[in-house]
Amino acid sequence: MSLFDNVNKNGAVNANKSYEKVQNMPFGSGSATDEEVFQETLSATEANKLIRNTYILLSMTLMFSAITAGIAMVLNMPPLHWAITLVGYFGLLFLTSFLQNSVWGLASVFALTGFMGLTLGPIISMYLTMFSNGSELVMMAFGSTAVIFLGLSGYALTSRKDFSFLGGFVFAGILIAFLAGIGAIVFNLPGLHLAVSAMFVLLMAGLILYQTSEMVHGRETNYIMATVTLYVSIYNLFLSLLQLFGALGGEQ
Repeated sequence: MSLFDNVNKNGAVNANKSYEKVQNMPFGSGSATDEEVFQETLSATEANKLIRNTYILLSMTLMFSAITAGIAMVLNMPPLHWAITLVGYFGLLFLTSFLQNSVWGLASVFALTGFMGLTLGPIISMYLTMFSNGSELVMMAFGSTAVIFLGLSGYALTSRKDFSFLGGFVFAGILIAFLAGIGAIVFNLPGLHLAVSAMFVLLMAGLILYQTSEMVHGRETNYIMATVTLYVSIYNLFLSLLQLFGALGGEQ
C-alpha cells in the first residue's frame, strides 16, 4: 500500500466489523433487551499497513518542518504573533481534517507541518542568541523529545497495551492547558507559563501512548490524521522541553 492509497472508514480498506451486545434495562422492568452496537476497526494486517504509512509520512513531515524552520532561521524571520500562529494552525488543521480521505489531504499535511516549522525557526533562533548555551539547550530538547517519543511509541507498539482510557483525560487536559497558556501570554505570567509547559510535556506523552495504541488496535483508520496527531505531540513536546530547559538551565 502506498502513501496515496489512503486508509479511511469509508471503504478504502476491508475492516473487521465487530459487534458488541449492550444490555438496555428499562426502568421498572426486570427484563432486558439486546441492542447491537456497531464498531468498525481495521484488521491486524491493515493496522500494520496504517502504522507503516503513518511513520513514513511522519518522518517526511518532520524533515520538511526542519527545512522550513531552517529557512526561517536563515532569513532571520521574526517570531509570529501568537494569534497569527493559532489562526494558521487551526485553519490548516481544519483543512487537513476536511481533506483527510483524499490525496489533497497529503498536501494539506505538508502545508500544516511546513507552517509549524516556520513558527519554530524564529523561536530556536531566539534561544541561540539569548543564551550562551543556547545550542546545548536546543540539542537537549531535541534529544529528549526523540527519546521520549521513541520510547513511548515503541512501548505501545511492542506491549500492545490498550491506552484508550487516556483519551478523555488527555484531551480535557490539553484544553485546560491551552487556555491557561493563552492566559499566561496575555497577562504575562512567567510562572504559569512554565507550569503550562510542564503540563504539556505530560499531556503529549499521554497523547503519544493514546494515538499509538489506537493504531495498534485498529481503531484509528486514517494515517493522515494519525500523522497529524503524532506530529503535534512531537512539536509541543519539543517546544515545552525547550522552554523548561531555558528557564531552568539557560545561561544569559
